[in-house]
Amino acid sequence: MKAIANVDFSPQVPDQPETSCILIVDDEERIRAAYRQLLAAPERSIEECATGGEAIDRLDRRDVDILILDLNLPDVHGLEIMEWMVQKHVPTAVLVFSGDESIDSAIRALRHGAFEFIRKHGNAQELIDAVERLQSRRRIEREHAMMTVQLENSERLHRFLVEQSPDIIYTLDRDGRFIFINGRVEALLGYSRGELLGKHYSLIVHPDDLEHARFAFNERRIGDRASTNVEIRLQTKTQGVRHFENRTIVTILSAQGLYDTTDGPATQHFMGTSGVARDITDRKKAEETIAFQAFHDLLTGLPNRILFKDRLGVALTQAKRKGKRLGVMFIDIDRFKLINDSYGHHEGDELLKRFAERARSCLRSGDTLARQGGDEFTVLLPDLSSAEDAAVIAEKLLAELKLPFKIAGLDFFATVSVGISLYPEDGESAELLIRNADIAMYQIKGRGKNGYLQFTPEMHSGHSLRITLESDLRLALESGGDQFELHYQPQVSHRDARTVGMEALIRWHHPRLGLMAPDTFIPLAEETGMIVALGEWVLERALSQFADWREKGFTGLQLAVNLSPKEFDRADLPERLLRRLEAHAVPPDALDVEITENLLMKDAEKNIDMVKQLRNSGLRISIDDFGTRYSSLNYLRRFPINSIKIDQSFVRDLNAGNSNSTSIIHAISCIARSFGLRILAEGVETEAQRQLLSGLACDDMQGYLFSQPLPAAEFEAFLTSSAFPSRTSVN
Repeated sequence: MKAIANVDFSPQVPDQPETSCILIVDDEERIRAAYRQLLAAPERSIEECATGGEAIDRLDRRDVDILILDLNLPDVHGLEIMEWMVQKHVPTAVLVFSGDESIDSAIRALRHGAFEFIRKHGNAQELIDAVERLQSRRRIEREHAMMTVQLENSERLHRFLVEQSPDIIYTLDRDGRFIFINGRVEALLGYSRGELLGKHYSLIVHPDDLEHARFAFNERRIGDRASTNVEIRLQTKTQGVRHFENRTIVTILSAQGLYDTTDGPATQHFMGTSGVARDITDRKKAEETIAFQAFHDLLTGLPNRILFKDRLGVALTQAKRKGKRLGVMFIDIDRFKLINDSYGHHEGDELLKRFAERARSCLRSGDTLARQGGDEFTVLLPDLSSAEDAAVIAEKLLAELKLPFKIAGLDFFATVSVGISLYPEDGESAELLIRNADIAMYQIKGRGKNGYLQFTPEMHSGHSLRITLESDLRLALESGGDQFELHYQPQVSHRDARTVGMEALIRWHHPRLGLMAPDTFIPLAEETGMIVALGEWVLERALSQFADWREKGFTGLQLAVNLSPKEFDRADLPERLLRRLEAHAVPPDALDVEITENLLMKDAEKNIDMVKQLRNSGLRISIDDFGTRYSSLNYLRRFPINSIKIDQSFVRDLNAGNSNSTSIIHAISCIARSFGLRILAEGVETEAQRQLLSGLACDDMQGYLFSQPLPAAEFEAFLTSSAFPSRTSVN
């Protein structure tokens, strides 16, 4: 579009009052002087010439307004000067003031274009009046010329603005046919003006908007009551316009009636309608995008929690009115953090998108799958016939996830924990149904994940207790850990009849619930991230007590401390452990760091490197609960560990003569010997178990047969007075 600033439509209007230039041509000097004196005025500039030649030269500059001309000049006759002016189109007005008083001279002068003919020897006032009349006429002529120019420029400006407008500007006759439309229509709709002139407006209106458009395109009102910003879709030309990919544009239309008032306001006649249509297609797309983003998750394209809650509210209203049942699922992807930590957030995002696709395929057409955030999703299940219907959908989802996801070129098996709540059994509000489904989801996570569970009222009390415990645990840590206490369970060598070490086990003296075992609060600490601070407290207190016993001569003991997998997420773990050992003067090989078998399979490469750093620092490494997670023997080969602990579940089954447990322990013992590892059985409670373990070449044991975990003072007594005293250092 051309810039209007580059087009000058304005007439040149003088800033100050205009001065008339009057030229007096007469061969008598005294006459010229008399004329000058008579005609002198502030708005007049008076000049003189004595000959016709001088007059022609001066007139040729074309800036003289009034010429007072004597016909009888010595060189050129006055009529000849007037003929020259006509030929040269000199626009100066001529006033003949001559001594030739014949009627013939007057007629000839007037025929040559003179404004008036005045006799020299007449009344002087006649000359003054004639000049004033001529000046007035010239002023009127200039004003008329100015108005003409302004009108022409206004029309040009109007035509320019209409043609260069970014909007479609049109005029319809009384029957709704185009009688004018600007060139913008070709760029927006692909029609030339000739194709639309004489055609009905319905040709360019989307069929679904015809009824809506009828009122605007047939508008008869004017002023504030006329149609303004009416949204209407217009169709582009469907043939011969290849570059139009979008066949519809969205416009806002403003229109008003046109009336003929030539006979006066009382007899106005409706002539048609004029209007402006502005293309707002891009704005509508932007508004739709913004609206979509406000209610959808950008990664998966699923509804977000806001839209989910809105749909759940609508579904609840319908369910109450129809007496129907509906369900809510709360889904959490198990081990999702493993993908992010191992492969990166891009791969994690890919898993979320593919999971969303699979989960959606398991649902009915009327169900809603939404992303709550992170790896959490919710599902709305309206119109359920029974509670079992929700369970069927959950089972279908679990079955679908048995197929692996291809992530970073590897097969990844994702499992989910699903909590279910039902209306009206488990709540009558959206907030309560979502919360109860969330509680049920956490219950299934606590039971080993990879499953579904429907909410029961008993879960709510457990959930409330969990929230209370979380708050109390945080306060206990922030207050310095005075509510915690370490107990120590002996690790004995039955063959040598001596205590070779101890495992430090934390207890919590809860101010209301009493002494709590670690199984009741360690999982909570793991989930909330407080396990790192709790582990720091255990390590500091255990090393302080262990150093005290070493000073008392118990130097042949090893201290076993459990480390959470979260500790291995911190790169400074070896440095922190060595710093604490040095502070308490405890040699590194006296500390036995126990890690879970899960750590072998989670981010193995990083953890192998970390374990190597710990071993190179002189610490001893044990695998706790070995055999419960089916870890590969390859991990034992690659992890530089010192010992493995047989899980108490295998030891417990020895009482019943379980041949499978005997075989498993025998296999573990053989594996340990082949790798040069120490083996220790935990959970030994009976003499029969001890004998069987000794027969399987497993002599180091830990369990209630020898002692339960003891407070520090009682454990010290055990070291001196029991059947398994502590002696000198162990090699």
